[in-house]
Formats: sequence, structure tokens, C-alpha cells
Amino acid sequence: MSRQSGDPGELRSADEIGREQEYVSMLYGRLDDLREQAATRLTEALRTTGGTLQDRSQRDSSVRMYADQVEQYAAVENGLAFGRLDTEDGGRHYVGRIGIFDTSDDYDPLLMDWRAPAARPFYLATAANPQGIRRRRHLRTRQRKVTGLNDEVLDLATASPTGHEELTGEASLLAALNAGRTGRMRDIVETIQAEQDRIIRADLPGVLVVQGGPGTGKTAVALHRAAYLLYTHRRELSTRGVLLVGPNLTFLRYISQVLPALAETGVLLRTQGDLFPGVSARRTEPAEAAAVKGRLAMTEVLAAAVRDRQWAPDEPLEIEVEREVLHLDPQTCRAARERVRRSGRPHNLARPLFDIEIVHALAAQVAERIGADPLGGENLLSPADIAEIRRELHEEPGVRAALDELWPVLTPQRLLADLFADPDRIATAAPQLTEGERALLHREPGGWTPADVPLLDEAAELLGEDERAAAARRERLRVLNREYAEGVLEIWKGSRSIDVEDEADGGEVLGVTDLIDADRLLERQEEADRLTTAQRAAADRNWAFGHVIVDEAQELSPMAWRLLMRRCPSRSMTIVGDVAQTGALSGTPSWADALEPYVAQRWRLEELTVSYRTPAEIMAVAAEVLTEIDPELSPPRSVRESGVPPWDRSVPPDRLAADLVAVTAREAAELTEGRLGVIVPEGRVADLGATLGAEVPEMAIGEHPELESRVVLLTVAQAKGLEFDSVLVVDPAGIVAESPRGRSDLYVALTRATQRLGILRPTTP
Repeated sequence: MSRQSGDPGELRSADEIGREQEYVSMLYGRLDDLREQAATRLTEALRTTGGTLQDRSQRDSSVRMYADQVEQYAAVENGLAFGRLDTEDGGRHYVGRIGIFDTSDDYDPLLMDWRAPAARPFYLATAANPQGIRRRRHLRTRQRKVTGLNDEVLDLATASPTGHEELTGEASLLAALNAGRTGRMRDIVETIQAEQDRIIRADLPGVLVVQGGPGTGKTAVALHRAAYLLYTHRRELSTRGVLLVGPNLTFLRYISQVLPALAETGVLLRTQGDLFPGVSARRTEPAEAAAVKGRLAMTEVLAAAVRDRQWAPDEPLEIEVEREVLHLDPQTCRAARERVRRSGRPHNLARPLFDIEIVHALAAQVAERIGADPLGGENLLSPADIAEIRRELHEEPGVRAALDELWPVLTPQRLLADLFADPDRIATAAPQLTEGERALLHREPGGWTPADVPLLDEAAELLGEDERAAAARRERLRVLNREYAEGVLEIWKGSRSIDVEDEADGGEVLGVTDLIDADRLLERQEEADRLTTAQRAAADRNWAFGHVIVDEAQELSPMAWRLLMRRCPSRSMTIVGDVAQTGALSGTPSWADALEPYVAQRWRLEELTVSYRTPAEIMAVAAEVLTEIDPELSPPRSVRESGVPPWDRSVPPDRLAADLVAVTAREAAELTEGRLGVIVPEGRVADLGATLGAEVPEMAIGEHPELESRVVLLTVAQAKGLEFDSVLVVDPAGIVAESPRGRSDLYVALTRATQRLGILRPTTP
């Protein structure tokens, strides 16, 4: 039974709130000590300048460590403790964002981490199943002050059924839902509901799909699951890392504060365009082109493109060697190519085999010329002589140039750039595509699109990387570093010493080089330079993550799924999305289609059925569009009503911009706090944005708009996963017309609001 502040018969008084305030202050005092220590050490590390190679490396490592600690402590500044459990045996346990223990008294817990098993009743206990809990208390705080208490007495005899009896902490939940947006996503750790908690704490192994309609908290569940898994499986995941993939940079900025607020900073956040090291794919392209690139048929296209670069001439190839000309005939080239292809090695790793085949053929020509017996007998050259000829030929510039032409060493970037820039190469590699589809692939060099990234990854698999060359580079770097370390020791030598004992008493004076050598100094440097797991994973295409979380996963193409499966060989994944909101032409039609080629039937589905964000009035409007998408689909059930019915207005096309300015100004003025989102068709961003920007100076617009602005103008693609207090959907027919999946886009646009929705549509001429 929930009793809120101000309710008749409430159980609390100002004194009780004061006692809670004293406890919260104690917790913050403890937190202040930790944060002050970390901040002091960070300041000291930042002030450290110059010094030796080891000193600078140690400073950089310390800065990273203490900066992470400060970020974690600062993130939980507001609302460290948010709940209390009173057990049936008289015990009291406070629940918070992190765990704090009293180090002076056998490490008794002052505050239980919300992820700890003992804290789970805070989210699951009900009057019907109290789980040993007599009372659950929700603490409402502002900065460091307790502003209110909210009690639920878990006594079946006194519980009174309500319309939201299944909600945990109903008053706290509704207060959070009705609060103004800030432009950054907040954690829901105080108000996690039972159906969400079950998913957050699901077992680590396997593929878990979280399907849920708009506002059901899919993203929040995914982020809290990441924090929970890192807490519960720290040993397993700290070394392999967790990857979280989002739909765009705006979305990643929107959620960027959630995990630090949950005391986790080690998760790697990436968009699809950032999943190939060294490439940041920001170029745009038509949706039809991205759809072609997303098909699995592109694996055959890329394999053919690689084979096309394994060239055999139609005429004999002349190679000048020491003023003599050797002839490499087409038949020899084709035979060498087929033998090397049969090895099954990736293109670049097969190059040494091809070199051997060609050089042997050329060496036979040279041996025939210079070693022929005038009397017609056997060749006069010994095997050692022929081996020397092969070695010399391999180093000849003319031979090297011929080998590079016949079987070039390629990077994924070069392979794709050359392919897309040449219609003839595209036609050779992609005969199975239509002429129009091949035309969509053709473009001039100049940056990469997100749809290119899975192709680059596939090309890297086909080409391979010569580990011997990489190992040689690492060894050269180690030699250079060792030479530097030796130079440092040489400078130290004689200039610094340690008087072990008084020399007059038979002691000795030790120099630095008596205590440490170059190899040990180099080892210490490498230890200090060690990057975090996320940093190392971001730079390594072959990194195998311990767990992968994908948000808005319905937008992934088959080629993108193929890339992600390579990043997680263990297939430990959390997939979050809603197939009804699929906007990409190559997006996921069903979870079975996307996953079963990789995990067969070994995946499980969890559904979120309650919409916490979207009020019932707005969901009723969105439900009409959902029926047009698929009559079999059902919208999620809203837990609340806003009391503000959505409005829908038609205006003449020539007055659309002017009316939008007036409506935007009115809606922004009615927002005492929070944010207004203006969602427009992609084709109208330029003209409507220019008009609105001139009249609404606080508006943000652009490819990655600043979400803290009071008014934000953006497209449906940019709005994916975001929420605003009030939303204006402009020209819904234009949104639908822009894509074959336009109704799904409109469904997304209509469900971004937490309070108010307005629709402004130009009348049909």
C-alpha cells in the first residue's frame, strides 16, 4: 500500500525526513572523502610534467585511473541513496547506485548496490509476495537534500487494489515520468519495474532479444543490464569488455551519462559507422544504396572483387632485369594463380605463395640462359646457384612491380574505393545485381558511409593481414623503445646514486644501472602504458567482446549482423528493438530471420508490454498508424494519462513555415521546463530549419543537434531512441512518402513525446 507525502494518515513526519537526511548526509560525507582523495590524486598527476619516459607513462596511466574515479563519484552526486528496505525481522537496508561499506566496522554495508542480490526485493516485492520485506521506502532527493519519502507497506491485508497495483513505487515512477526532460537520458535505477528487472538480471550466456514498443524502457533496460552484467560477471567481462552499439551519434550522446551514473565507465559505445578501426563513417548516401550494400549478396560481390584483382595478362608480360628482358606468359600466370587459390588462404596471406610461383618461373628462364650446356647436356648450374638467382630476382624492382600488378597487397579501404569508383569493376564483380543496383554502388572517392563499414569488415576477412609483418613492426618499435631506455639509463649513469651504507664502513654506492637495466625499464614503461579494455578493443578489429548490446537493432542489415557476430564469437548478446519501428530498407523484418543463421534456435525472446513514456492519449493516435503497418501488432499499454489530448491541424502549403514558427513559439512558451522536439521530413530540414532558426534563436539543428537546447529540429532517423516533453510532427505525409517504410518512421515520430503531441500537416493541393 503506497502512502505519499501529504496523504491523509501518512506514516512520516518532518522529524522522520530529518533522520533520513542525516543518513544521506553521512553517505555523502563518505563519498566526499573518496571523491576528494581521487580528485587530489588526479590534480597531482596532472601537475607532473617532464621526467623520464617511465615517469611520463606512469603519469598518463594515473590520470586515466583517477579521472575515471572522479567521473564515477561525480555521476552519483545527485541521489546516491534512493531506497530503504525494512525487513520483517526489524532490519533496515538502504539501497543506492553504488555500494559503500564501513571500513571501520568489519565492512558492514552502509549502502547496498542496487545490483546486489540482496537488493532485488526492492524491485520485486509485492503485497502478495513480500519476500521478507515489511516496508519499501522510496527517497526523493534534490542534490543532497531529502525532499520527500514514499512508503509501500507490503501487507496483503492492508493493500488496496488500484489501477496500477502491479507498478513498483508508483508515486516515484510517475514523478519521474512527468519530470521535464533535460536533453540527456537519466537512469531508472530508482524505478525499475518487475518486468524490466527480470530482463536486466537475466543470465549472461546466449542471445537475449528484448522486444518492446515505444516508451517501454528498452534502452534503459539495455544500459542497466550492461551495468548489472559488469557487476555480476566482473572477472569475465573486465578483460574482454562490453560493446554497446547505438543507431547514431546523437543517440550515444543522449545516453552517455547513464552508465557513469551507475558507476560503470568501461563500456565501449559505438555506432555502426565506428566499428572498423581507423574509419569514422559519416558520409550520407541514398537509402536505396545502403539497402543494396546491406544484402548478404555483397559477400559474393566482394569475393569476386578480390578475385578480379588477382590478374593474369592476355599477352606476355615483359620484365626488365639487369638490362635483359624476361617474358612472363599468360599461361604461367594463370597456372600460378589457380595453384595459389587452391591453398584457401586469404588474398594478402597468399601473396608469398604467388611470389614463389612466379619467381621460380622467371628463375628457370634465367638459368636456361646462363647455365645451358653448349654440348646439349644438363644445366651447368647447381641448386645453390638457382636458389641465389631466385633470391636476387625477388629483390629486383622490375620483378616486384610485376608481382604488385599481378597480385597486389590490398587494404579493405583500397579494395572498396577502387571497386566503387569504377563501373567496369562493379559490373565484373556484381553480375547478379541489376543495372540500377550497380549504378547505386558507383561513386567517387571521398569518405565512408555507415553501410560501407560491414563491407570493409568483410573485405578485411577476405584479404587477411600478414601477422609476420605486424610482428616485425612491433619488434622494430620495441627495439626503438629499448634504445631510448638505454639512452635514459646512460644519462642517469653517474649522475644519481644510492648510498646503501656509509662507504667508510665498507659500504658501497650503487648507481641507477645497478638497480635496473634497460629491459626492466622497458617492461615498466609497457605496464604503465597499458590501455583500458575499451581503448584496446576500439583499436583492434579482431577483438572478441565478452558481451555485445545492440539498441535499435531492428535497423541492422544482414551485413551488419554478420559484422557483429564476428565481434562476439561467444554469441553472448542482448538485442534490443521493435520490428514495428524498422525504418531502414535493409532492416530486420523478424528476429528469427536475423539471428537463426548464426545461433539457430538458441535465442530467447523477452517482451516489454508497458509503455511508461507515452501517455495513453498519444498512444491512441500512434496505434492507428501501427494498425496500418501490421494489423496483427498490438501497441504497448500506457500506465498513465497526461490529460492533454493531441491536436492535429491542416494548413495551406504556402503557410506551413509561418504557422510552424507560431506553433513552435507557443509550445515552447508553455513548457516551464523540458524540451520540445520538432520532427520533419528529411527533405524539408533545410528550408524549415532556416525559417524556424531565424525566429527561434534557442533552437538546435544539424546532423548531431545539441539536445540540451529548449527546441530541437531533427529527422526521424535522428530522433530514434530519443524523447522530448513535447513533440511537433510536421508534414506526416511527407515522412511516409520518403521511404517504403515511411509508416514505421511516422510511428516512431508520433511516440517521442512524454506529455504533449501536435501534428501540423499541409493540405493536399
